[in-house]
Amino acid sequence: MTAVNIISGIVLVIASVAIVLAVLFTDTHNSGLSSAIGGSQDSFFGRNGGNTREAKINRATTIITIVFFVVAVIVNVVTAYLG
Repeated sequence: MTAVNIISGIVLVIASVAIVLAVLFTDTHNSGLSSAIGGSQDSFFGRNGGNTREAKINRATTIITIVFFVVAVIVNVVTAYLG
C-alpha cells in the first residue's frame, strides 16, 4: 500500500462517519399525509434561511458528501493508473 492509499482511506473513513453523524443530526419535518397532499405552511425564506441550525447541518452534509465522492473517485483513478 502506498501513502496515497492509506491517507485516502483515512479520509474516506472520517468522511463516512461525518456523513452518518450529519444525517443523524438532521431534523425531519414529517407532518404526515396532510402535508403531502396539501403542502406545508413552513417557508424556507420565512425561517431566516441560511442562519438556522438545520441549514448549517444541510450545508455541512453536502460538503462532506462531495468530499467523500471526490476522494473515492481520485482513489479509483490513482489505483487504475498506478496499478
